[in-house]
Amino acid sequence: MSRRLKVVLVVVVALLVLVPAGIFGWTRVARYAAFPEALAVAERAERVRGWYVFAPATEPVAGFVFYPGGLVDAAAYAPLMQRLADGGVLSIIVPMPLELAVFGIGRAAGVIEAYPQVETWVIGGHSLGGAMAAEFVKGNADAVDGLVLLASYPAASTDLSALPIRAVSTYGTENGLTPPEGFEASLARLPPGTELIVIDGGNHAGFGHYGPQAGDGVATIDREEQQRQTAETVLRFVRALP
Repeated sequence: MSRRLKVVLVVVVALLVLVPAGIFGWTRVARYAAFPEALAVAERAERVRGWYVFAPATEPVAGFVFYPGGLVDAAAYAPLMQRLADGGVLSIIVPMPLELAVFGIGRAAGVIEAYPQVETWVIGGHSLGGAMAAEFVKGNADAVDGLVLLASYPAASTDLSALPIRAVSTYGTENGLTPPEGFEASLARLPPGTELIVIDGGNHAGFGHYGPQAGDGVATIDREEQQRQTAETVLRFVRALP
């Protein structure tokens, strides 16, 4: 083996080791931890295959698979999911590899398969999680009945407008990460009749119990109020499904 080839091989091996390590390290440094009050709620959830499962006290009216926002601790969404469970929806948070839903787009399939008794399924997510939930719908439209987007929308290359599902999208007026025009423009890529609901005073991070988030605006309502309105929107949407 020539000296030049040996050098090339050493460089390649080094990159194969260092690049993944660097990515992993960045995700650990940049992540948003869940607030203690959210962790307390998450501890009361049933853990199934690593998921956080929030079951209603009675027979669920539907199941909701939730994809967390990018680099956000999945437990940060426990209070919101508990609100939905209290409203009769089996709500399941799906933690993602490196806390990036782009690496776990298909994970909703396992959740749906694990609960065959649930007839109506909705998938949704926050921020990156919502965009990846839309990607799941793109390839599995027959598996779900609805899509819920929190401060999120499908990628420009993802058109769901012809799919036989329903969708709802909501964001806060103080969202500093995405201009309102982005949410409005996304309606053309969502099923006809998709409702866009604006939370006055809400911001990007207010959908979960974490933050503050870099680049976000300052909310003029507290996160409990933002999540109360969000839960009302989701429950109203779910109950209206055929």
